[in-house]
Amino acid sequence: MKHSRSVDIASVRADKWLWAARFFKTRSLAMEAINGGKVHLNGERIKPARKLVIGDCLTVQKGEYAFAITIDGLSLQRGPADVARTLYSESDESKQLREALKQARKLQGESGRHQGRPDKRTRRKIHQFKTRELK
Repeated sequence: MKHSRSVDIASVRADKWLWAARFFKTRSLAMEAINGGKVHLNGERIKPARKLVIGDCLTVQKGEYAFAITIDGLSLQRGPADVARTLYSESDESKQLREALKQARKLQGESGRHQGRPDKRTRRKIHQFKTRELK
């Protein structure tokens, strides 16, 4: 199977590039993120059909992580992850912020995560709390 490397093309749609660079699993998800204001080009919101060229600076918000990237290559096809990583370069600042956020979450530990189903006593307390709020 032959994978298309960074092809000599002038521009590519934003949603297609984000999908090819593996920021989103599907083009639909990329389109939703763009329409939801999670992707900015040079600090401004864009539309999914916006043409991206080499050298553009994108900010992509995925969950609580933000990526500040510069486009180094264009591709119309989604290829292997190692090829996708060559399509962009991330700023050192962006990498450091993400690493700091990961460390903070790691230090927070299990306290911020869901602990499973509540037991019978806890369910009763939840029910009492909810019914008291409605009155």
